[in-house]
Amino acid sequence: MKDFLKKDTPKTPLIQMEYESGHFLISGRSIPENSIEFYKPLFEWLDEYNTKPQPKTLFDVRLEYFNTSSSKCLVEVFRKLEFLKASGHDVEVNWYYEEDDEDMQESGEDFKEVIKLPIHMHVLEEED
Repeated sequence: MKDFLKKDTPKTPLIQMEYESGHFLISGRSIPENSIEFYKPLFEWLDEYNTKPQPKTLFDVRLEYFNTSSSKCLVEVFRKLEFLKASGHDVEVNWYYEEDDEDMQESGEDFKEVIKLPIHMHVLEEED
């Protein structure tokens, strides 16, 4: 299975899914014109991944901002990972946010309440 890579733009995030390592990353801003169309290839890739997953899957979320329609797409991503976890696989999510970004912290905590996955909250260290 090939890795999945979508480069970031000012309105869309970097999405990097490495099959062999089981390490997934989404970072940047997610405010695409059409979120469902933007995320559809990722949904399809995850459906294929779920048929032959790695023993451990680690998903790092480093979003700076996302809109409501992107939030719904993130829920869909998490649901696909929930299915994987329910099938007996090890799945973890790391949610990163800047110390003074209460919105992103709250978003991560909201997902943590409704998604049946271990979501670990991490404050990003300030860069000098």
